[in-house]
Amino acid sequence: MSSDRAPLASLRVLAHPLRLRLLSLLGGAAYSAAEAARELGETQANVSYHLRRLQQAGLVDVVEHASIRGGRAKRYRHDPTSGERLVDDDAGHLSLAMTMAGELQRRATERKPGTPTAFTDAEFALEPADWDRARTLARELGILLADAARPVGTPGTVLAAATVSLFELNEPRR
Repeated sequence: MSSDRAPLASLRVLAHPLRLRLLSLLGGAAYSAAEAARELGETQANVSYHLRRLQQAGLVDVVEHASIRGGRAKRYRHDPTSGERLVDDDAGHLSLAMTMAGELQRRATERKPGTPTAFTDAEFALEPADWDRARTLARELGILLADAARPVGTPGTVLAAATVSLFELNEPRR
């Protein structure tokens, strides 16, 4: 994915809830617009439009061209590390966090009752080496989840959600 895209323009692409759903879907497997539309209960034209926007923003890549019913279809996949390149300024980071907070709320309403969860909320003072390790582990978690993901509805799988955002805080005022 190209890193020369305008950060705020890339961030605006997340303002549409269908695009966030597409990123989640495309983290688990490559889909064509028609396949994604069927999975999400949307029209192919609508999904195709939003996939193009996500591709322009650098959040999805065309990973293969498939022959489907005598035609050619692009299959898209979401790179789990693309969010790291999405914004490079303070306002963009805040906007991204607010967008993902809204998505976390939506996902939380879909939580399967009675199932276990893992939750951590923290503001800690860490040694630089520990901070670097925590960020590395969070990035590895995103990659592990994306690499292990299977298409939604695959027998024997668990549909799971994860949102991880690590960032350094300002020093407290004394």
